[in-house]
Amino acid sequence: MRHIEFLDSEIAEVERLIARDALGSPDARRLMTVPGVNVICAATFLAAIGDIRRFRSSRQPVAYLGLDPRVRQSGSEPARSGRISKRGSASARWALVEAARSVVRQPGPLRAFYERIRARRGHGKAVVAAARKLAVLFWCLLTRGQDYAHQQPSLTAKKLRLLEIRAGAPTLKGTNTGLFATRERMRHAERELAQQAEVSYKRMVSDRQATTAKKTGASVTPGRPFEALEGQATRQATSPRRLRFDTSSARAHTQPNPSTDDDRRRRRPRARK
Repeated sequence: MRHIEFLDSEIAEVERLIARDALGSPDARRLMTVPGVNVICAATFLAAIGDIRRFRSSRQPVAYLGLDPRVRQSGSEPARSGRISKRGSASARWALVEAARSVVRQPGPLRAFYERIRARRGHGKAVVAAARKLAVLFWCLLTRGQDYAHQQPSLTAKKLRLLEIRAGAPTLKGTNTGLFATRERMRHAERELAQQAEVSYKRMVSDRQATTAKKTGASVTPGRPFEALEGQATRQATSPRRLRFDTSSARAHTQPNPSTDDDRRRRRPRARK
């Protein structure tokens, strides 16, 4: 029991240090404005990524954390995407997946995105896709220096207050502040706004799918297989040619293949006399 108490005290001290660093980091506070993202996910992501300015696009941190799908393609065949590559920090990838499980329970565009993917691919792949979306969202928030647009301010304030208490701030337990009813009404109004944003996202996706033509070919290289087939048909329709290079003028002239012309003459039916 004394050994367990010693370990608990050591864990509490480490959590206190993490909370103090997170309170002093504007980037960590900005990532925590996303509903469902706690200090562990924000600190793990920042520790794995480092300086966000070294990533020029949102695809680079996704590939850096191993959340991008593997692509298999041979020749002109259509490209096929498989499982995620799982490169980079496994702890950061785990933190994003665990945060995604909590994010999809909160009303908002991310839950609508999760439900749309889950209807086609299942729960597991939809959670990983939401984790990838979280990585893209974190990159956008950090590069633009903005908080999450669909945040819930009362929930963010509650997370920051719990973080302050964990860092060593005094609690107000036993003090009657008279703000419980007001906070509950604010929380309910913010959830209604988040639900409206979720409905708006679903309507936008349905309108885009109704107006956009159906995609053909592979998702990675659209139209590639059909272009290859058209080129093959064109090569088969034309007669074979042989190139003869003139070394003096360095120009190529096309001449008919004599073996092909002899074959055609043999196949022609002779006229009866």
